[in-house]
Amino acid sequence: MSKPKPHAKSDPGILRYDALSRINHWLIAISFVMLVLSGLPLFHPFFWSLTGLFGGPTMTRILHPYIGLFMTLFFVIMAIRFFKVSLIKRHDIQWLKQIKDVLSNHDERLPPVGKNNAGQKLVYWIMVLCVPLLLVTGLLIWQPYFADAIPITLRRLAAFGHAYVAFLAIITLIIHIYSGIWVKGSFTAMIRGRVSKPWAKHHHDLWYEEEMEKERKEREMSKPQHQIMTGEEPK
Repeated sequence: MSKPKPHAKSDPGILRYDALSRINHWLIAISFVMLVLSGLPLFHPFFWSLTGLFGGPTMTRILHPYIGLFMTLFFVIMAIRFFKVSLIKRHDIQWLKQIKDVLSNHDERLPPVGKNNAGQKLVYWIMVLCVPLLLVTGLLIWQPYFADAIPITLRRLAAFGHAYVAFLAIITLIIHIYSGIWVKGSFTAMIRGRVSKPWAKHHHDLWYEEEMEKERKEREMSKPQHQIMTGEEPK
């Protein structure tokens, strides 16, 4: 079955992500990649050559925590903005139960989906868990600012926890990126902001119905008063 295109020239489509959301998303994405590239050489000597991307080992150690603070700031903004659409609903539980249908592209069997599906919501909540843990454990091992004041046992536990939480975050984001490429139109939606109405109806039908209802109400509000009273359609 052919997939609806995300956007067509004849169809202005529906605004899925406003400019602030898109900028925020890409700032987080870029800073996360930089964190991975700067963090891996600090984790294992096998990746030591990656320090060359940041001007050497010393600059890598200096920049890594600052990049982490930068990403955390913008993640907090995104987490607040996406909180409401990321709440788990009953149809999300059913969607997860039918994960085989999701993976086999049997979309017609799936329950209605809101603006974000259950997979996107899980990514949100996993990252809501991971980012604060990465921040706290990172602060505990940040030299020369905090680490020297932390007991050695706690510092070692923090380093251990930081590495494993980072691994979970990396795996989660790899799945997120793959899903965005796999579902045609998801990636471009985060670039252009808009999606076509057929795409929205196919992948996020509950959200599509909500947006169509908003459009209908806006058209009603824009009618002249005499058309509203008589039910006359605008010419």
